Amino acid sequence: MTIDAQANLRTLRDVLRYAVTRFNESELAFGHGQADAFEEAAFIVMRTLQLPLQRLDFFADAYLTHGEINGLLQSIERRVKKRVPAAYLLNEAWLQGYKFYVDERVIIPRTFIAELLHDDLHPWVQDADAVTDVLDLCTGSGCLAIMAADLFSNAQVDAVDASAEALQVAARNVSDYHFDDRIALIKSDLFTAVASKRYDVILCNPPYVTDAAMAKLPKEYAHEPKVALAGGPDGMKLVKTIVRQARGQLKRGGVLIVEVGDGRVAAEKAFGNLPLTWLTTSAGDDMVFLAHQEQLP
Repeated sequence: MTIDAQANLRTLRDVLRYAVTRFNESELAFGHGQADAFEEAAFIVMRTLQLPLQRLDFFADAYLTHGEINGLLQSIERRVKKRVPAAYLLNEAWLQGYKFYVDERVIIPRTFIAELLHDDLHPWVQDADAVTDVLDLCTGSGCLAIMAADLFSNAQVDAVDASAEALQVAARNVSDYHFDDRIALIKSDLFTAVASKRYDVILCNPPYVTDAAMAKLPKEYAHEPKVALAGGPDGMKLVKTIVRQARGQLKRGGVLIVEVGDGRVAAEKAFGNLPLTWLTTSAGDDMVFLAHQEQLP
């Protein structure tokens, strides 16, 4: 942070412009919820000031206090010099209109399965009211479990993760959404602790980044738990186990929905003739697959 910047910034618009310039000059990577330097700067500035993002134009020419400017400059410099993603700077991430607490114990929510839940999993789930048991495997921050509990109002949701630290973050989010009585947080190595249960819907956003891709990730991703990203040589290390075991965890007619990033080729190679249905998301048809209980091995 420079004295010159402190002396010459007055309005929210001034700080926003300064942040965009710093981010572009520093060639930051944007992959944790915002698309570019402007979106990232707007998110940091507006949410640090506890202002609604959609009212940026209204507040743009508001004068800021010296304390507000100094606090914003500190966040901007930390984003640039430490490459800390904005969600960790603010302990706040947004997904399909849902706000979640996050810190470096969990991966920042950005799953395409959230889009499918936003669309009620139509047409793959015909009657949301008939869904009574849901499993969110590799729950992380608990984001998908919370969205599922919201969608399936008659369901009990099990949110499973191997990380006790991730479950601590998930517990905070579950409590914030007042779902403590409907979401059970369970420490488990995949299905181990829920082996006797059967579900209508299993959702999973597992680690799927290949070893080669892990080595090339921008510095921002180093702040996330490696265990939540790394999927082995072909990205399918955990996915293979999940697909192999899921049939016995689903009720008759149940569905398994798994995100694999850009791993469609690897998934189809791994599962041979298994009839996977690739679901359409904003990133295309290669990110998330669905399998019916009776189709699974």
